[in-house]
Amino acid sequence: MKLWKYTFTILLLILTGIVLAIIQSPDRNLHIIACNVGQGDAILITYGETQILNDGGPDKSVMTCLGRYMPFWDREIELVISSHPDSDHSTGLVDVLQNYDVDEILINPINPGTQVYKALKKEVGGRSIPVVNPVAGMELGIGLIHLDIFNPTDILLSQLTIENDNDKLAKYSIEKETNLYSVVYKLSFKNFTGLFSGDMPPEVSDRLAGDPGIGTVNYIKIPHHGSVNGLTENLLKVVMPKVAVISLGKNPWGFPRPEILEMLAKYNVKILKTDQMGDIEIVTDGDKYWVE
Repeated sequence: MKLWKYTFTILLLILTGIVLAIIQSPDRNLHIIACNVGQGDAILITYGETQILNDGGPDKSVMTCLGRYMPFWDREIELVISSHPDSDHSTGLVDVLQNYDVDEILINPINPGTQVYKALKKEVGGRSIPVVNPVAGMELGIGLIHLDIFNPTDILLSQLTIENDNDKLAKYSIEKETNLYSVVYKLSFKNFTGLFSGDMPPEVSDRLAGDPGIGTVNYIKIPHHGSVNGLTENLLKVVMPKVAVISLGKNPWGFPRPEILEMLAKYNVKILKTDQMGDIEIVTDGDKYWVE
């Protein structure tokens, strides 16, 4: 009797594993998931068994999101992007690096001297993760996913104080205005495009509006959680997105600000907010796209 129960349990576990594997088997679409991490940013981009994680949110809740959208057997993230070192974007990355094999991290070499950044720097260095420092004009390709970097620029970086010229994680010291150095990039997947903007301030937004390479996009991640110190109408008129995602939680600043919502509505942009919808998943086959 005990042998029968043991055999049945083993068979049930095997069957469960097979069912889960079938359910979690990746399709051939690109998925962009704005994780509901409260007042912060964490966006998971997946295609097949390739994952890009853009920021990690303010705490460990990003781990729940990864567990929900990555197959349980896949413990590798091909690229982590840290848009800037503010804690509401980078705290969760420490846990990600501790629990996943990260092939590469795209990160600005600016050191704000915070405990969160020290912990992140320790994990990257201790695990010998290859580091790429982004600069405007750089292009990266991961399979069919193409990234064009628009910020920061060489000029912006040259205005910082050099702390250690050979340190790819802390070349420059910085105490404030970290948003100015947010990694801003345009993602292309076949005919689908999206703009990922970190917490870029208005001066960066206006500069990008005059960049001939920016073009139109289908999707935009609204910078700075819908603050007025982010997206400008000059850029919105150029990129003309159809869908805008705002990542935020309960906050004392009134984000997203009515001015931003009204501006998006003026251009008939569909607004999706994580505080109302939870995780927001956009799926595209490279031509059509939809909210999952």
